Amino acid sequence: MSPQFNTATLPLPAPLNALELTGQARTHVVQHDAPPFAAHPQASAAFLAMRAAALREGLELEPFSAFRDFAAQLKIWNDKWLGKRTLYDRAGAPLDYASLSEAQRVAAILDWSALPGGSRHHWGSDIDVIDRASIPTDYRVQLLPEEFAAGGVFARLGRWLEQHACRFGFFRPYAEDRGGVCPEPWHLSYAPVAQPALAALTVDLLAATLRASALLGVGYVLPQLGAIHARYIANVCEPPDL
Repeated sequence: MSPQFNTATLPLPAPLNALELTGQARTHVVQHDAPPFAAHPQASAAFLAMRAAALREGLELEPFSAFRDFAAQLKIWNDKWLGKRTLYDRAGAPLDYASLSEAQRVAAILDWSALPGGSRHHWGSDIDVIDRASIPTDYRVQLLPEEFAAGGVFARLGRWLEQHACRFGFFRPYAEDRGGVCPEPWHLSYAPVAQPALAALTVDLLAATLRASALLGVGYVLPQLGAIHARYIANVCEPPDL
């Protein structure tokens, strides 16, 4: 365990309530200005400790995305449902939106984006990270696996996270292809908050949330929600100590 941060010395985080679990409240997160991000207080402290450790090795960890509420996730979903954002296959190649059935459209969205109410970013425990120090001038970050692969702009960051993230309580829930969400080497999850939240986010809670929402395609999604939950929400890599 890192001398800079020890999750074993922290009190257990309070359970998230239904609104916090589904991104409809932000009472469980705190806002930071330098760098700018919002996250659960314990996840924030762990990330900032990890950031300080990485900085000593020349890596400038920066949150690309942290807490994201239901409304923000809903906009991503609805834009993709309408074809306003590009849909990709599991290899990262653009898809022809007009040729997709409802089932194919839902799968294409879920391969890369969470169902509103079912995003780990709602919990304040999950942070997408980049290395600001390694970005060339005028480079546009895409958050694609090849950026973290050998020769990619974030290859060194990927190796560092593989070795050190767990020392600060973080793990990568999408480290490998399990047939659900496509691999996301940039996606870190703070286990002490995320593991209880995952257990608490039931299909029934998610269904009630979506019925009261403006989710496009809800008529297709709700009958498939049990399978979606199993494949895209519960189907993640475990923290290394579990």
